[in-house]
Amino acid sequence: MMVTIIRVLYIEGIFMQIALHNLQRTYGSLHAVNGISLFIPSNTVYGIIGKSGAGKSTLVRLISLLEKPDDGEIYFDNERVDDLQGDFLIDRRRRIGMIFQNFNLFSSRNAEQNIAYPLEITGTPKAQIKGRVKELLDLVGLQGRGKAPISTLSGGQKQRVAIARALACNPDILFCDEATSALDPQTTHSILSLIKEIQEKMGLTVVMITHQMEVVRDACKHVAVLDDGTVVEEGLVTDLFSNPASEVTKDFLTHLVGIDETAKENGRMVQ
Repeated sequence: MMVTIIRVLYIEGIFMQIALHNLQRTYGSLHAVNGISLFIPSNTVYGIIGKSGAGKSTLVRLISLLEKPDDGEIYFDNERVDDLQGDFLIDRRRRIGMIFQNFNLFSSRNAEQNIAYPLEITGTPKAQIKGRVKELLDLVGLQGRGKAPISTLSGGQKQRVAIARALACNPDILFCDEATSALDPQTTHSILSLIKEIQEKMGLTVVMITHQMEVVRDACKHVAVLDDGTVVEEGLVTDLFSNPASEVTKDFLTHLVGIDETAKENGRMVQ
């Protein structure tokens, strides 16, 4: 039953690939993004990893159309999008879902009201919003928690509300910007499992921005490693783990912590 519902809801949001060509973004003398070219396949979880200051946050703002590059081009399914203006830009942004490290939920709204917010601002009829919110609560495992004040939810539950809100407008791309950095290892494991399950069922293109190699290992199929505004290595996660080429990747692997093992050692999984 759940799979059938998801296919109906998200049939327009499948198989969206992303291509970046020589992206440049400078702030004064800082080259935050310096000539990045990447191909992000459709229907996958793609990781972008780097240390603080590597250019991750700037890159995700460019790809998600929150900022324009100084130079270079961005394509979604062979359609150039970095030069969109006005209503065309607004429409394209509405088909992009975003999940953040600190949840960015409204404390004055309960769980279902937070999920409903993007539907309200797009003028969706109230009856349709009600049904949609219920489906999304079920999808992220928060059945019966719609009326719960945000202050009463755990970190993992708050992130589930944020995921549901990000999916409200049927996105074809989902960005996760350090989505598990504020969570403990057990909860991180459950959230990554949920994101992977949603991606597989909906055929979404998921881009995970992180500084945690554990997240890349446990959630991503492809990964790009950033350093000083450039891509120093990219490819299949299995290849990078078995034969890292850059010193940055080797350093990440040296400090790798096992999420699965940590979760087992610390007892039951926190939802």
